[in-house]
Amino acid sequence: MKSDILDNKKKSTMIRQLITEFPLTDVPVERTVTEEKIRKYTYSKEEVDVLIASAVKEAVEEAVKIDEASMAKHNRDATVISMILGFTTLALFVDGLLRMLGIIPPFMDIDVNILDVIVDRVKNDIDSVRQVPLQKLLRGH
Repeated sequence: MKSDILDNKKKSTMIRQLITEFPLTDVPVERTVTEEKIRKYTYSKEEVDVLIASAVKEAVEEAVKIDEASMAKHNRDATVISMILGFTTLALFVDGLLRMLGIIPPFMDIDVNILDVIVDRVKNDIDSVRQVPLQKLLRGH
């Protein structure tokens, strides 16, 4: 019981000390408003304009920095994506070319080998070229 009383006494002393040391405003208690007091606690139009101009300048500088950083990131990401797409396109083109030439076997039984067709057509064209002079020789002379 005695300890409770001592604790309550310490608490009330702490509360009194807090209340007495609580920070108060520096605005005077008297409520009369004079032009001098207004100038002491407020900004003039010129001061406000300077503060706004300074804040705008800082905001624009920060926006430019953010813009430059985001553009650099975008360019880096776009370059990586373009490299991946370019490499993939080139790889698929080479794959298709090698399959058409018969160097790589067909995929899923889709045969796109055109080398045999080209060889047959060239043989036919060469045969027809060979036959023309022989026929002219036999007919004309």
